[in-house]
Amino acid sequence: MLQLLWLLLPLAALSGWWVGRSRSGAETARKPLSGQYFQGLNYLLNEQPDRAIEVFTRMVELDEDTAETHLALGNLFRRRGEADRAVRIHQNLIARPSLAPEQRAAALLELARDYLAAGLLDRAEVLFVEALETSDYRTAALQALLDIYQREKEWEKAINTARTLQRETRADYGPMMAQFACEQAEQRIREHGDAAQIRQFLRRAFGYDRQCVRAALLQSDMEQSEGRWRAAIKAAQRVEAQDVDYIPEVLPRLEACYQATGQPLQFRAELERLLTRYPGVSVIMKLSEVIETTEGRKPAIEFLAEQLRDRPSVRGLDRLITLNISDDDRDRRRQRDLRVLRELFAALLVDTPPYRCIECGFEARQIHWQCPGCRAWATIKPRRGLSGE
Repeated sequence: MLQLLWLLLPLAALSGWWVGRSRSGAETARKPLSGQYFQGLNYLLNEQPDRAIEVFTRMVELDEDTAETHLALGNLFRRRGEADRAVRIHQNLIARPSLAPEQRAAALLELARDYLAAGLLDRAEVLFVEALETSDYRTAALQALLDIYQREKEWEKAINTARTLQRETRADYGPMMAQFACEQAEQRIREHGDAAQIRQFLRRAFGYDRQCVRAALLQSDMEQSEGRWRAAIKAAQRVEAQDVDYIPEVLPRLEACYQATGQPLQFRAELERLLTRYPGVSVIMKLSEVIETTEGRKPAIEFLAEQLRDRPSVRGLDRLITLNISDDDRDRRRQRDLRVLRELFAALLVDTPPYRCIECGFEARQIHWQCPGCRAWATIKPRRGLSGE
């Protein structure tokens, strides 16, 4: 039903435009919409797109002068995945010399969307840029161009387009622009580019969004690569205030820095502090590893068991079972049962990806800063719940 409502938006706009023209005394310049047209709309509202297509196709065959019908039919074909048929309908409509300027602008916008649906990004971009000249369709064209530049990884163009949208719509595109700047930084990192330029991109990211976790993690990685351990720790610690859900991504960075500086006690103190801030199990598991290394297995088992009473987790229970498996245990039956349990938990964890998008539920084995499912930015996080964090 939501898709149908989106489909009806251009139809409603055109119908409203027609009514306005009629009221202004231009009835004789245009033919009134027939009852079949509204019958087609009724089929759409009743979720019968195939019957709507039949009605609109019949209307086009009987009356080629009705622009609204062509637009409606083209939209239906595009949304059914028949972009080539939609292109032909909208191209034929645009080719009419008698087409009103408003209708031509609407048809150009729909043709651009057809090209976008067909993956012809260059053609779509040209038409969307042309549509920017029409105030009624400027915002829609900018949003489509923003989508195209993201697909093409034209990050500087994406930033400029998002900045224009932010200025004209008053919406906050700062977090998205920060992600684009991070993309630029990562591209330069892969190319072994100039460190000063990479830092400039990261500064831009923070300028767009002070809460950009990705920029903080990239900055921490960069400081580590240059041996600036204190700066790397400071950058990683920034994540706690930005978004505590990303603490699991911080732990390996902090551990590497404190090990490099020979400060194991400081790392443990950091974990104990984070234990009160982060509700998931990652900090608990890392702290149990530190306790096992410094104090032995038994204290680690006691600590982990106590924590899991309040924060049950499949990952934590798997770790607890592993700690209890020992060749020194004379109770062979107990050890056999523990090994069976560990196999069961391992199978369960394999079937449970550690990351999930909080917007669409897409699950992933690794972090993606743009969700492959819904294409939203910074929505994939370490999953929470019994089988996750």
